[in-house]
Amino acid sequence: MALQLRPNCEYCDRDLPPDALDARICSYECTFCAECVETKLFNVCPNCGGGFAPRPIRPTQEWRPGVCTSKQAPSDKRVHLKYSLDDVAAHCARIRDVPPEKR
Repeated sequence: MALQLRPNCEYCDRDLPPDALDARICSYECTFCAECVETKLFNVCPNCGGGFAPRPIRPTQEWRPGVCTSKQAPSDKRVHLKYSLDDVAAHCARIRDVPPEKR
């Protein structure tokens, strides 16, 4: 099963194409841009409370049969926060000082 490679930041709706170097994901694939992760979310996923890692880049070239962006297409479904910005800010403030590995 491949990552969905969601097309946008759930916070600011910035486009995050499959080769975006500034895409960040949590363990549930919640997707945000690096700027929002650093300046708005403080490395706290507003959905699960986990931390973020850089999203891997899916190869565009088919180095192995069936394994590339043309064979396993990225998602085109845009995802947006299901919580209000005030709720997200309170959630992130509450646990931002707890290291991700201890959340």
